[in-house]
Amino acid sequence: MDNKVAFFLPTRKGSMRVVNKNTRPFSQFEGGLIENKVRQLVHSEKVDEILLSTNDEECIDIVNNLDINKDKIKIIERPEELCLDTTNLKDLIAYVPTITDARHILWGHVTTPLANGNDYDEAIGKYFEKLEEGYDSLLSVIEFKNFLLNAQAKVVNNTTSLPWPRTQDLETLYEINHVMFMTSREVYENQKNRIGNNPFLYVMNKVKSYDIDWEDDFKIAEMIYEKHYRL
Repeated sequence: MDNKVAFFLPTRKGSMRVVNKNTRPFSQFEGGLIENKVRQLVHSEKVDEILLSTNDEECIDIVNNLDINKDKIKIIERPEELCLDTTNLKDLIAYVPTITDARHILWGHVTTPLANGNDYDEAIGKYFEKLEEGYDSLLSVIEFKNFLLNAQAKVVNNTTSLPWPRTQDLETLYEINHVMFMTSREVYENQKNRIGNNPFLYVMNKVKSYDIDWEDDFKIAEMIYEKHYRL
């Protein structure tokens, strides 16, 4: 399949900042963030293959025991040397195209629990559209429209003549939200990267972009899910 899309979903055991963040209960999901994300992905119409790359036996058990269609899911036990705090990202990037024959790879995370299958499908559609326009990858971001200071307390993103302009008049910057990195296997193999030299910046809203990095993030994401997404 020339346009086959694989979703690379890496998890590992031994989280330092949020203990058991991938597998502890999250809202209605006893299997935690990993259960939530896999359930979201199996409902995607444009993801052809879900690659769970992990060294976490609990993640594997949770996914194996889910009452879902598992035809698209491939569980791949990742080598321990690629699961360390000291693992270099470039080594993990080089590993990804060795575990799939897909032409296009979307790299995502369980720690963005508010982005669902429809969000991935919309982004995949945009990715293929933008390939026709000369872009070689898609990177999900959120807009940053606020005052950004350097160590000397100088505003570095003000391109106006005013010392304190309206925030909406500041230069627009973009923050990577870690929801999606999508490109072709050729970029992985030739550029050794998960985005290409000419990425399309795919702007998402703050809620869908919410990323769990600390304990407080976990609690806030769970509250948002309970309020707006729980069935």
